[in-house]
Amino acid sequence: MIDVRRSLVQVETIYHEFGPRPAKPQVRGAICSVITNPYAGRYEPNILPMMEALNPLGVDMARRLLAAIGVPAEGIEGYGKGAIVGSAGELEHGALWHVPGGWGMREVLGWKDGKAGANAKAIVPSTKKVGAPGARLDVPVTHINASYVRSHFDAIEARVADAPRANEIVVAVAVTDSGRPLARVGGLQKQEIKGQDGLR
Repeated sequence: MIDVRRSLVQVETIYHEFGPRPAKPQVRGAICSVITNPYAGRYEPNILPMMEALNPLGVDMARRLLAAIGVPAEGIEGYGKGAIVGSAGELEHGALWHVPGGWGMREVLGWKDGKAGANAKAIVPSTKKVGAPGARLDVPVTHINASYVRSHFDAIEARVADAPRANEIVVAVAVTDSGRPLARVGGLQKQEIKGQDGLR
């Protein structure tokens, strides 16, 4: 059921913004996969089989992205996911990526350190849209263990030049190794995370 036509990985290093250079540059990246939409051009009441079929792709994409950015799992601090549905599909087809994209990220990033316990406790933020080939997607990013950490509210732009075609979906996941460079808008700090509920 899942047919991948192409994939694209992008990695970015931000050395500084307008102010002083941060102690370390921010590394961030995204991976997109272009898949055939088996429900394009028709209404299908039961689309859940595709959601389950996407689980292996979610894990594979998370693993490939982690390898590409060269940051170990324990070094990832932010994540997000998203989808662009081609014009012959519907927005709900993009929603099929919610569970596989998030589950894949948690599977790969849910490391154990012996002290803090499981990682990747926060919900993986998501966005979706219907778009033409070359459409851009701003993938939302938040802290992987506490969604309320303001320094990690971010977005990574992802796109594939010739996708999605009408009968395709572009699915994406994104990660960062830190918050925004020089973040200074207050709120919960990452060192203050209690890690109980994925929010604080």
